[in-house]
Amino acid sequence: MIRAAGYCRVSTDHTDQINSFEAQQRYFREYIEHREDWELYRIFADAGISGTGTKKRVQFNRMMEEARQGRFDIIITKEVSRFSRNILDTIAFTRELRALRVGVIFLTDGINTLDPDAELRLSIMASIAQEESRRTSARVKWGQTRQMEQGVVFGHSLLGYTLKKGKLTIDQAGAVLVRRIFEDYAYAGKSACAIAGALTDEGIPTSKGKTLWTAAGVLKILKNEKYCGDLIQKKTYTPDYLTHLKKPNSGEEPLVVIRNHHESIVSRELWEKVQDEIYRRRRKNGGKREKFPLSGKIFCGECSAVFVSRNKKRKDGSVYRRWGCMSAALHGKKHSDKNGRITGCDIGRLLRDDIAMKIIAETLDKELHEHGDIADDVISKILSESECRTKSHASSTAAKHEKAVEEYLSGHITVEELDLIRRKYDREERLLNLPSPADTDRDTLVLLGRKILAGEELSTPFWQTVINRITVQKDGTVFVELTKCDTIYRFRLT
Repeated sequence: MIRAAGYCRVSTDHTDQINSFEAQQRYFREYIEHREDWELYRIFADAGISGTGTKKRVQFNRMMEEARQGRFDIIITKEVSRFSRNILDTIAFTRELRALRVGVIFLTDGINTLDPDAELRLSIMASIAQEESRRTSARVKWGQTRQMEQGVVFGHSLLGYTLKKGKLTIDQAGAVLVRRIFEDYAYAGKSACAIAGALTDEGIPTSKGKTLWTAAGVLKILKNEKYCGDLIQKKTYTPDYLTHLKKPNSGEEPLVVIRNHHESIVSRELWEKVQDEIYRRRRKNGGKREKFPLSGKIFCGECSAVFVSRNKKRKDGSVYRRWGCMSAALHGKKHSDKNGRITGCDIGRLLRDDIAMKIIAETLDKELHEHGDIADDVISKILSESECRTKSHASSTAAKHEKAVEEYLSGHITVEELDLIRRKYDREERLLNLPSPADTDRDTLVLLGRKILAGEELSTPFWQTVINRITVQKDGTVFVELTKCDTIYRFRLT
């Protein structure tokens, strides 16, 4: 007896597709049962899944795994496009199945992969299926863009707004929270981290229902133009219809910008004030996310949270910096909040910045005895990364400006929308455009590296590159891990 399996797939959850889905399964059962020399193994079925890839097709992958285990002898499916819309996948999987002595019969196309000329006919049909998928993707993309230009909103609801049938309406409870976040940042001078900590302590849920707020989540709200009534769509795009992977739109495709599109939650003046404040605070920190040489490198040995820095004043008026566990700083010692969630950290250890740098210097001194070329390697890496970053950013920014001007000249956007786009890109440029050491020769850079190691110069990029991780334990033990180094160095705080 030939053990036969069936495979069917539909790409959407629409009613007509579901009916087709059920009809396919019913037909396969009847088809196999009417063959005296066949017996039904099982029907594999994927619903609402695209055929351009196999990653999310659970049943397809299960079918392939069971074929490798020799559990059935043949697969029947409706047509090539149901099996796959990717020609490479179609050929690769049918070849693998043929090597396993498992044939695939495409009923509508009249192809049996065990036939001598099957691959030629299969290639032709798979190419047609893939091209149809490309055309469908292009039609959908074109239609969505036209809808965006007419003001239809794509995406999902967000804090303060409910999205239904392409329209944004204000959710008053969420709007109150959004205004509070903007006002706390602009007028109370609170950081995104402090705002996140306060909202978490109060047990206020995020838009996704979570009770833990993050600084990144707060900043995402503060930078969202929807809250002042504007709408910018196509911030991401899909360069490959086969993989469906989205990428940030850095000028590859025109943005769809509509000013005063919907009712705002915060005034334009407040929104602009917040954007300027974000820029001011980052400019104060050199326009970088990493404020200090050790920022993001020190971790708590108790709860694994990152250590954050705080400036402290001595009695003589001098100021020093020290690092402490972020979880302990936000939530205090370990305790259960009103929702029963354990928060906080009781590590009870702080690390002074000057002591931390001294520990790193000692670590590097030990490492240099075994690997004396570490300065050359790290400085060269910094130079290469800086050059690539600067060139890439300059090219991207120029492309963005050029696209915006083309959209304006074509009449797709107004002069106000052009101004809005330009201001956004100019702000990004101020934040990200760092000077490049491209004109500095390598010998000078290596000499700089030696000075840094000797403590004669301070370089945040250098320390960020050479340090992998610093872990502070509750008993005062400090572990230091360097980049490209297998040895973990151990120190003890007094």
